[in-house]
Amino acid sequence: MIERVERDEPDTIIATRNLSRTYTMGKMRVTALNRVTLDIRRGEFAAIMGKSGSGKSTLLHQLGLLDTPTEGEIVIDGVEISGLSASEGTMFRLEKFGYVFQEYAILPEMTALENVYLPAMAMGLSRGECITMGMDALEKVGLAERADHRPREMSGGEQQRVAIARALINEPKILFADEPTANLDSISSKQILELFRALNRDVGQTILMVTHELEDADIVDRVIWLADGGVVERGT
Repeated sequence: MIERVERDEPDTIIATRNLSRTYTMGKMRVTALNRVTLDIRRGEFAAIMGKSGSGKSTLLHQLGLLDTPTEGEIVIDGVEISGLSASEGTMFRLEKFGYVFQEYAILPEMTALENVYLPAMAMGLSRGECITMGMDALEKVGLAERADHRPREMSGGEQQRVAIARALINEPKILFADEPTANLDSISSKQILELFRALNRDVGQTILMVTHELEDADIVDRVIWLADGGVVERGT
């Protein structure tokens, strides 16, 4: 049973306290995150930035329930996630999160629409409901006319917009994006960032994005800088 945790900060959707992640590699122990404490507000568009190896993706994976912290606390939308069972964690991810990765991660044999409504099918919705929700999501990213096209018939920017539509189909509380423009040209990158900004501005979508592009700092509300697995600065 999912239990909610009362906080004094009702506008906070993500809170971590002393979050650490250590990996064992043979006889070595590598600390990827070191006692990270931070808060993300509802409706915030925040970027996690830092040099390669600073812990950016590791932090995103902890917050997105894609990995398990070694120690510390994560509270998301009032739920302390360490207390979730495997099945509860799966449903929590489906209901609360959307994910966008740099590799697009869309299936080549499926159409854009079919790729988009996969999460809705996982929620047990009917095919008709899935198609309706999928078309609505494609409309949000400006790709409704490409619904029947397969990935090989689309540009990299279009494929990433399909991935974003898939991430949005279940109306997630939080959209996690891990280097979403890393494989795109400058024009497509700008379009994806403008789409994120519009989603944040127009519907209040909370977005947490890992990026290594310094210019991306100009489009977000706040930058969380990491170094050696720890937070070194929280800029606006």
